[in-house]
Amino acid sequence: MRASFIAAINQICSEKSVKPEQVLEAVKQAIATAYRKDYGNKEQEIRVEFDEGKDMPTILTVKEVVSNVENENFEISLADAKRVKPETAVGDEITVNVTPDGYGRIAAQAAKQVILQKLQEAEKQSLYETFKGRENELLTATVTKVDPNWVTLEIDGMAVSLPWKEQIPGEHYYTGKRLRVYLDKVELTGKGPQLRISRTHPYLVKKLLELEIPEVRNGDVEVMAIARDPGFRSKVAVQSKDARIDPIGACVGQKGVRIQAVMEELNGERVDMIEWSEDPIRLISTALQPAAISAVIIVNEQEYFDELNRRIKKRAAVFVEEAQRPMAIGKKGQNIRLASELSGFELDMYNYEELPAFQTKLAQVRGGAVPENTETGKNDAKDEKGIDSPKDVTENEGDNV
Repeated sequence: MRASFIAAINQICSEKSVKPEQVLEAVKQAIATAYRKDYGNKEQEIRVEFDEGKDMPTILTVKEVVSNVENENFEISLADAKRVKPETAVGDEITVNVTPDGYGRIAAQAAKQVILQKLQEAEKQSLYETFKGRENELLTATVTKVDPNWVTLEIDGMAVSLPWKEQIPGEHYYTGKRLRVYLDKVELTGKGPQLRISRTHPYLVKKLLELEIPEVRNGDVEVMAIARDPGFRSKVAVQSKDARIDPIGACVGQKGVRIQAVMEELNGERVDMIEWSEDPIRLISTALQPAAISAVIIVNEQEYFDELNRRIKKRAAVFVEEAQRPMAIGKKGQNIRLASELSGFELDMYNYEELPAFQTKLAQVRGGAVPENTETGKNDAKDEKGIDSPKDVTENEGDNV
């Protein structure tokens, strides 16, 4: 093949990040297929070679040398084989030039179609491999089109749709707006790679914290749990691996500048930073801030399945003064819902006056002694563990549980 043809393929492949060898091999296969269709049949083994300096490819059929020919598609007699290659013998494999006259136009058309198709496939594969390695990362996007149910974004030259369920409620999108999205998953489909991006994923908050806070980025402060109500409020539990670093102070920053940058990227969503604790009682009490918690009783410390194969979740009872109850529950139950998600416990809210009766009923269910009153202050918490099922408490507590 002429050097100009090879150079053109190399240039196109370089622009599209495709290997020239893949394209040339695909062109050979396309020319062989076109030859079988126009001049041969499916049984023939066809090879295509590009000889330097020639305008047209050379088409060869591969045949085995035999004494008696039974199938001319892949066998050739010894006498005919010697005309092609004098030193051949029975059992050898030879190639015979079967290039038709004027086949250059057909070959060129087949090559053109295959090159275009191969470039498209290779470009899709290249994009897929590029983004597949960036799953669970933060990407910068630009809004190119706004529709009622989705927003079209451009990410590294690729158009990606952000569906309404992955959009932050109340956020205003307009053409040219730059924002950050979380790449949850990359899937390869017939239409090419599909990027599942989100502005509501809890890990978007984590990645923004890593971006804005050096201590989180280098691992000195670790994000342990995130609970999020997109567009309204998030609770993030962090802990420090270095005793000299205050995890809350590091995340909030001087005069709140660090956490404010995160909140601005989240369209003003409030982000509460709390300190992680392995003690579930302390964690629950902290997660329910700013409400002052009087007591916490762990009803089920571990999640399990009962004898009827019902899933019994981790559960805790929270006791607060009547004045603290609205704050502990939050608007539309937001505060207690986020605290439950953050701690991993289903939380039941009670007035503090109900604590003695709850302890008595709990002891009766367990068949043990009545626990002592644990009131020592507003933020004290009592850990009562080991109950078989929250259903048992419900049946014995009546309306109190």
